[in-house]
Amino acid sequence: MLSYLQVDNLSKRFGEQLLFENITFGIGKGQKVALIAKNGMGKSTLLRIIAGKDSAETGTVIFRNDISIGILEQDPVLNPDNTVFEEVFNSESPILTLLKSYENAIACNDISLLEKLIPEMDAHAAWDYETTVKQILSELKINTYDKKISQLSGGQKKRIGLAKILISNPEFLILDEPTNHLDIEMTEWLEDYLGKANCTLLMVTHDRYFLDRVCNQIIEIDEFGLFSYTGNYAYYLAKREERIANRNTVIDKARNLLRTEQEWMRRMPQARSHKAQYRIDNFYKIKETASQNISQKKMELDIQGKRLGKKILELDHVSKSFDGHCVLRDFSYKFVRGEKIGIVGKNGVGKSTFLNIITQNLEPDSGSISIGETVVYGYYKQSGIVFNENDRVIDIVKNISERIELGNGKVMSASQFLEYFMFTDKQQYSLVEKLSGGERRRLYLLTVLINNPNFLILDEPTNDLDIVTLNVLEEYLQNFKGCLLIVSHDRFFTDKVADRIFAFEGNGIIKDFPGNYTIYKNKKEEEKELQEKENKEKKKQEAATPPSPGKSNKKPRLSFKEKQEMQQLESEMEQLNAEKTAIETTLSSGTLSPGELLDKSNRIAEIISALDEKEMRWLELSEIES
Repeated sequence: MLSYLQVDNLSKRFGEQLLFENITFGIGKGQKVALIAKNGMGKSTLLRIIAGKDSAETGTVIFRNDISIGILEQDPVLNPDNTVFEEVFNSESPILTLLKSYENAIACNDISLLEKLIPEMDAHAAWDYETTVKQILSELKINTYDKKISQLSGGQKKRIGLAKILISNPEFLILDEPTNHLDIEMTEWLEDYLGKANCTLLMVTHDRYFLDRVCNQIIEIDEFGLFSYTGNYAYYLAKREERIANRNTVIDKARNLLRTEQEWMRRMPQARSHKAQYRIDNFYKIKETASQNISQKKMELDIQGKRLGKKILELDHVSKSFDGHCVLRDFSYKFVRGEKIGIVGKNGVGKSTFLNIITQNLEPDSGSISIGETVVYGYYKQSGIVFNENDRVIDIVKNISERIELGNGKVMSASQFLEYFMFTDKQQYSLVEKLSGGERRRLYLLTVLINNPNFLILDEPTNDLDIVTLNVLEEYLQNFKGCLLIVSHDRFFTDKVADRIFAFEGNGIIKDFPGNYTIYKNKKEEEKELQEKENKEKKKQEAATPPSPGKSNKKPRLSFKEKQEMQQLESEMEQLNAEKTAIETTLSSGTLSPGELLDKSNRIAEIISALDEKEMRWLELSEIES
C-alpha cells in the first residue's frame, strides 16, 4: 500500500500536562481511519500537528510530497469579512478558482468574461464539477451566498467549513468532529458521500454509526499507548475488550510473581554477586508491570432524581410561529413518568423552540402548558454556558453548592463530586482555560445534574463528549427513573436511550412514534416504498382498464406503452447529447458574438437539466421493465 502519512515518536505537552508521548503510526492511500481517545488526551491537538497548524515537542510528521491535504477543525478558521460565496470558493485549486470566476460572471452578466471562461470550463471539464459543488452546498443547506461570515452562527460556520473542504476535494482529508451541528439527514448524506469518496481520511468523531459505516481502521490512544484495529467499530469493541482482559491477566500474574521476588530481594545480602544482577533487573521490570492499574478508571453515574408526582407535564393544543412561519402546530401531549423521548428533525424546524416552550423560557402563541408541582428540570442546552476562563474548576461547583445530595441518602463534597465525574485533584484546581472542549462539556453536564433533576432535557448532549463518556451517559439515562427529552443527531445514542420519537417534519407538524430512531426510519422507508408500489399498481390498473364503449381503439398495454416511452427517451437523449456536443464545439471556436455566447451558455444549462430529468425517468422505466 502506498504510504500517504507517517507519524513517528510524536509528543506534546500543554503546560505541565502531558497530552501524548511517542505516538507512532502510518496511513496508506485509501485508508479511512478513525482516531479514538478520551477527552483531554489531545485528539484535536494531534490533528492540528499532523496538518501543520501546531508544533510537537518531539517527533516528525511526513506526508507524501505530491498529495493535497485539507483539514476541518472543530471551530473552522474563516475570514469574518468574507461573504459565504467568497469563503466557500476561497481555494488554491485552479478548477475551483475557475468555477468561482464563472459563477461571478453569470451573476454579473459579464458577457466578455463569459466568452473567455466558457472555453476554459470546457478544457478543464468543469461542468460536472460545478454540479458536484452545487450538490454539496445544497445538501449542507448553504444557500445564502451574500451573507457575511461574521453574521453566521457557530453551526452555520461549521457547515461552511465542511463544504469548503469537500469542494476543494483534497486527496487526504483530516476531519475533527465533522457531524457536529449537522442534522440527521445531513449526517446520513455525509456518511454516504465519504463512504463512496476516493480519498484518504483521518477523522475524530463520537458518532458511532458514522464511524462504523465510513472507517475501515480505528486508532485508539490511551494511557497505555497507541493501539490499531483494522475493522469497524463493532470489531474494535470486541478486540479492545480482549486486549484489556489480556493486559489485566499479565498485570495480575506480575503481582503474584512480585511477592516472591520481593521476598528474594529482602533476603539477598547487600554484597550481591554479579551472577544475580539479571534477577535484580528483572525484579524492577516486574514491579513496573505490577504497578499498572488493572482496570480503567470509569465515571459511574447513579444520581437519583427527586421524586416525581403523578402530574408531570401536559401540553394542550400548543402552537408557535415566527414571522408567519409555523414551527409548532396544535400539539397536545401528556408526559408519563419514566418515558424517554428522542426529538429528531432537520435544523431549523423548531426542536430547540419546543424545548424552550416547555421550560417556559418562551411563550406559545396559543394553547396551554401545565407543569406538575414536583417537576425539577435539568436543561442541558446546545449552546452550553460560558465559564469564566480564570475560575478554578472546583470553584465553579462550590459556587453552586458546597455539599451535593445525590438523592439516595449519599452526600458528597464538591471535590468528591468532581472526582465522580473523572476530574483529578490536579484538574480540580486548574483554570477552566486549560480544559478541552469535551472536559468543558462534562463540567457543564455536572452543573445540570447537581440539583437532582427528575425531568432531564438534553439538547445535543453528545457534541464534544468522548465515546467512553457517552457509553457511561447512555447507561445512566437508560436507568433514569424520571422523564427524558433528548435532541440529538447521534443515531446510536438516540437508539440506545429513546423508546419514543417526536419527529419534527416541518410546517409545525410533529409525529409521535413509539420506538427508537432506527425503527422510526425503517417504518418511514417502508411507508415510502409502499406508497411508490401503490402508485405503480395504480398506473398499471389505469393502463389495463378497457376503453369506454364509445371508443373504437383499444388502450395499449402498460408494457408496450413503457417500451415506446423508453425508446422515445433514448432518442431524445441522443439528440440532446448531440446538441450539447455541437454547442460546446461552437463555444470553443471563439467566433460567437457576446449575445450568442450568453444564449449558448444558457442553452447548455437547459440541456444538462433536461438530460438529468430524462435519464431519471428512463431509469425508473428500466426498473419497472426489469
